[in-house]
Order: sequence, then C-alpha cells, then structure tokens
Amino acid sequence: MQVDELIKPFPLKEFHPMPRALLGPGAHEMIGPEALKMGMKRPLVMTSGLRGTGIVHKIFESLKYHGLDPVLYDQVESNPKDYNVMDSVALYQENNCDGFVSIGGGSSHDACKGARISVAHDGRNINEFEGFNKSENPKNPPHIAVSTTAGTGSETSWAYVITDTTTDPDNPHKYVAFDDASVVTLAVDDPVLYYDCPSHFTAQCGFDVLAHASEPYVSRLNFTPSLGNALYSAELVGQHLRAATWHGDNLEAREGMMYAQYTAGQAFNSGGLGVIHSVSHAVSAFYDTHHGLNNAIALPRVWAWNLPVAYKRYAKLAGALGVDTTGMTDVKAADAAVAAAIRLLRDVGIPEKFTDVRQDTHPKNRLGTGPTKFYEQAAVIKGDDNDVDRVSNHILGDSCTPGNPKETTFETVRPVVDHCFNGDLDDFLS
Repeated sequence: MQVDELIKPFPLKEFHPMPRALLGPGAHEMIGPEALKMGMKRPLVMTSGLRGTGIVHKIFESLKYHGLDPVLYDQVESNPKDYNVMDSVALYQENNCDGFVSIGGGSSHDACKGARISVAHDGRNINEFEGFNKSENPKNPPHIAVSTTAGTGSETSWAYVITDTTTDPDNPHKYVAFDDASVVTLAVDDPVLYYDCPSHFTAQCGFDVLAHASEPYVSRLNFTPSLGNALYSAELVGQHLRAATWHGDNLEAREGMMYAQYTAGQAFNSGGLGVIHSVSHAVSAFYDTHHGLNNAIALPRVWAWNLPVAYKRYAKLAGALGVDTTGMTDVKAADAAVAAAIRLLRDVGIPEKFTDVRQDTHPKNRLGTGPTKFYEQAAVIKGDDNDVDRVSNHILGDSCTPGNPKETTFETVRPVVDHCFNGDLDDFLS
C-alpha cells in the first residue's frame, strides 16, 4: 500500500476554536455593552434588513442608547454575493468604522465575515480568499454575530460562504472559505429573536441544522470530539423542529432549535461536511435558492446514497430522530433513518424535489429575481441534463465534498443529483 493511500482518510485531525457565546432568552440585550467592551465606537451593522420584524431597528437603537454611533448596511442577500461584501467594505471604510455587528442568519454572518477579511487586507476583493486560510493578516475588526434563525451555525464556525458573480458572470460559483481569522468575536443566540421567523423559513433552516449534524457524524474525517455533539444536535432537531415550525412562539421549541444549531455548528466546525452541502451550494449558485431548502431536498437522497459505507452511523441517527430501532439490524435501522428524515421533511411542509420549487409559492428564494442577467434568466428550475451535469460538476470542486463518507465522482454522484431534481422520495420508502 502506498503512503498516499494510508493518509487519504485524514489521520491528522485539527480542532478549530469557537468564539465566546451568549445563549438564551434576553441575550440580545447585551449587544451594546459587549460592543463597548470590545472598543467599538462606530460599528457597521450588516443585515438583510429583516423587514417586518423590527429586530434591526431595536438593536440599532439599543447600540445608539449605549453611546455607539452605528452605520447600517441592510442589503445582504440570501446566498450572499461578492458585491454585498465589497459594498459593505466600501461603506465601512468611508465611515471610518471600527467593528461589525451582523444580524440575521448565515447570509448576514457570512457576508460580514468576508467583509472583515477584506477590511484586514486593505479592501482586497473577497474572491481572492476562497479556500483554506488564505488570509495573511490574522487580525481584523471585532465582530458580534446576532442570530435570528436556527440554521447555519455560522456564528460558531471558521467558515463563510460567498457567491462569486464577477469572475465568470455566465457561470456563478458558490464557494466556502475556511479561515481561522474569520471566527467571530462574540456569538449571540437568543431564541426570543426567532419568534418572528416564518414557518417555512423555520423549517428550511431546521434542515440546515440536520445537515450540519448528520454530515460530521458520518464524515470520513471521523473526528471523535464532534460525534457526540453531532448526534445530540440531530436528536434536538427531531424533538423540536415540528413545534418550532408550526408554533413559532413556543419558547421550549425555539430554544431547543437554538441549541441544536449551536451544537451542530460545534460539530461541523472541526468534523467537516459532505455532499448534502455540495449539492446545496451548486443549486444556490445557479438558481439563488435558499440554502436550507436545498439541504432539505438533498438530505434524504444523500443519506440513502451514503448508507452502504456508514450503516452503523445512520442507524444511530435513526434513534436520534425518534425511531425505535430495538431488534433492527444496522441496515434496517439505517433505512429507517432515511424514512424518518422524509417524514420530518413532509411534516414541516418542505418541497420534495428541486423542480417543485417556485418563486411564487416558496418565499426566500430568488428565482428570476437576482441582480445579474444570469439570474434574471433562471426563473424556472428545469432539471434537465444540463442542470444535472453542471450541478454534478460543481460538486466535484466544492470544499465540502472531500469529507463525504462515500467516494464522489461525476459518475457516482450524477444519479443522486438527477433524483434531487426529478425523483420521487417514495422510492426510498418501499
């Protein structure tokens, strides 16, 4: 056996640090005092706007009440684009800002993390930092990340995701940048801020959490310190996502999903991700659809595809999702995990394949409404051979793919992608 074959399964593990965090009802009331402790005087507040909630206004006014002079950038888009990052960097520099506060979900946090990296390098284009630890300056402005959804866990991780629309405008590319310098200074997770999150968005973000929990649990990195957090996060999703979706003011459910997000973020921060995320990044790049929705559609298909190399791990996931696996073989229990994921997807009302997604019926997607000519022409998800091929090829270059437990090639992953676009989930329930 060759040496390179011996090291392929990631024998050298790396634990990535996580930021200090304030978690629980009322945590957002501490944002102003915490910003002052960090030396901020004029923070740039980055958000999508969260229109209709009043959250941004409340936090912005609280910052002013505590003596800060905040500047607002509220144009962050879902699947944050490179120009979102660079526009915020320009605003930061023009106003002599000295720190960041991001409010929202992963899009706001990721765009802000990218802006911090760019600011630390004199405004260089964020697309120069795609990859692993590409930044050269380890010091950048302080950053408080305030989550209003239980989804990405970006406030805990060393990763941020940006869509490159400029390098090749006819072929947008959504990439993951991993950088220890991007870790936020303080994470604030307050379940009270989740109350205004709509049911469909709660459901989609919840499946992002389940993807973040399950992928490090079965990852070929097999990072032991991540396994317990990953499995417990999946259990929390199984216990709380339905109630959080349909009873948004249920504090127990919202807090349960808050901890599920945070715990899953801890798991994947060092335990890696896989092809669920690779599928999602590709479809977002080409159609600007919501990341959590994409993960939900891909998850049961990728689980079923991966089963033969990780039966025991998926059997444990079945138990975490509430399946009584007593007397089941690992194979039967693993099959039951896929069935449980499909049941959960249906219970929270998520579309079952990409060609079912429509802009008028599935909010938070931007089909045909994007900012470039490319996105204006992407109003309908076709699911034809061209779609399947370009998504499959995008997967092969995604930074999450190497962690997948099953070897990924164009030939092996293409049928999975085709099923995500056109297949019937009942195929996995026979």
